[in-house]
Amino acid sequence: MGLQTASNSPYRYQDSHLELDFVRKQASLDSHRLTLTRKEYDLLALLVENAGEIIPRPVLLQRVWGYSDEIRTRTLDVHVRRLRKKLGSYSEQYIETIFGIGYRFQPFRASQRFAGLGASPLAVGA
Repeated sequence: MGLQTASNSPYRYQDSHLELDFVRKQASLDSHRLTLTRKEYDLLALLVENAGEIIPRPVLLQRVWGYSDEIRTRTLDVHVRRLRKKLGSYSEQYIETIFGIGYRFQPFRASQRFAGLGASPLAVGA
């Protein structure tokens, strides 16, 4: 399974904004539970479990809906659009469209703008 860090296990994904509980099939964004349909959750979970990897459209359609590649449908695009709406301002960070191929989930990464500043001045002497 994808990410394995101290805060992630085969049963859970967590970064600074998004959390998925694969056992309970629940997702939260900034500690607020997301209201997802079963297919929206299944799609998000599949993307998260394969974080960083491009998942081709036919694979997503087969794994989430059981469709073969012969079926022409906009179902995937509609569900990705709904997921992005529910992920709000984080949507473009998390779900990347790979045009003509499929989609990729990218874990949240804090901005690197301040990486060279060292310790926060407020933390000194704390």
